[in-house]
Amino acid sequence: MKKIGLLSDTHSYLDEKIFDYFSEVDEVWHAGDIGSMEVVEQLEQFRPLKAVYGNIDGGVFRREFPLDLRFDCEGMDVWITHIGGYPGRYNKRVREGMAANAPDLFICGHSHILKVMPDRKHDLLHINPGACGQHGFHKIRTVVRFGIDQGQLSGLEVIELGKRGRLT
Repeated sequence: MKKIGLLSDTHSYLDEKIFDYFSEVDEVWHAGDIGSMEVVEQLEQFRPLKAVYGNIDGGVFRREFPLDLRFDCEGMDVWITHIGGYPGRYNKRVREGMAANAPDLFICGHSHILKVMPDRKHDLLHINPGACGQHGFHKIRTVVRFGIDQGQLSGLEVIELGKRGRLT
């Protein structure tokens, strides 16, 4: 079993509480809008990091990280991107990718809206961990934690870090 800590939309801010909540994870996955290389360095020093760049991430991020990250994790086909949409409302690029080869788990960020929902049309689970940074319109900062074993996702937890704009 591999334990995953999932976050998105840090926008250059990384709450120290994340390290406590992710203390037992094997990897950290970041769904874009990282904002600063300091965030990358902190996460890489903590655990192995898989990440994609987001729309606020400039040249250095785009050289370091891909737009789309597709990989196998413990028998589960995972696709991470920043701007993807959600079931029934994927953007054109993602819709075309889904039609050609849908993953088992689709992860995106961008909207700052936490969503965990099945996509019955493509027989997958969609996760947007919300936003854990201080920038944006979200009210509560969130991250997600789960495990993957033999192609199955288990123990999914949504973690609330506190209100946006408050360093609690």
